[in-house]
Amino acid sequence: MENLISTHGYPALFLLSFLASTLLPLGSEWLLATLVVHGHDPVLSVAIATAGNTLGACTTYWIGLYGGPFLIGRILRISDESRCRAENIYGRYGSWSLLFSWVPVVGDPLCLVGGVLRVRFVKFTALVLSGKLTRYTIVSMIVLKIQGL
Repeated sequence: MENLISTHGYPALFLLSFLASTLLPLGSEWLLATLVVHGHDPVLSVAIATAGNTLGACTTYWIGLYGGPFLIGRILRISDESRCRAENIYGRYGSWSLLFSWVPVVGDPLCLVGGVLRVRFVKFTALVLSGKLTRYTIVSMIVLKIQGL
């Protein structure tokens, strides 16, 4: 396992982080923590995870922007309940809710709704990137704290 992590750690982290914010119900924090525990650079690991997760969220945004109901329901399989919950959060907090795009269950629908509601892409990216960077930084800091580094 250690050889696999040292050989493919960063590319695997990018891919898993990307997929975790798009079609598949995955989590990427465990791989980030594993890499940090095994001595990978925490700053680079956080940057790679953040980039992958943000690009995945942008993919979901573009699907919302151009995909329509078919892609939302059939490809992404986002339930009406999750979509409605995300729309309610949007209605209450506006685009600032994108800071919470990292939250499981509602995060991906928030990005999708951002596209559907045509939030400016620069604003969308800045808010999503900020939330995801904060989450991965906190995960990395907790791991380093536990390790006593």
